[in-house]
Amino acid sequence: MGLLAWAMMGIALWHFTIWLPDRHWGGIVGAFLAALCGAILVGLILNGFSIPGRHATHLSTALEAIPGALIGLGLVYWEGTRRERAAESDRLGLS
Repeated sequence: MGLLAWAMMGIALWHFTIWLPDRHWGGIVGAFLAALCGAILVGLILNGFSIPGRHATHLSTALEAIPGALIGLGLVYWEGTRRERAAESDRLGLS
């Protein structure tokens, strides 16, 4: 159940990317995968690489996924912006 809570929190935060310019590496699908993987990875790290069961899952379990989802989204956005700038400088012949 903990894995489900982490995944749902990652997906919930991914929905807010509609308010950002689409500069994510891989587009909206890349942002989705980054939020999902980041949320699950940080959730696993915080729980010692074990998944909380049904009776060990609380609201705090879902909240543990927030930093991971935000880190994943931030990294993918940064990489997309970096690649966009590199492509623009190549197009203009600046590099």
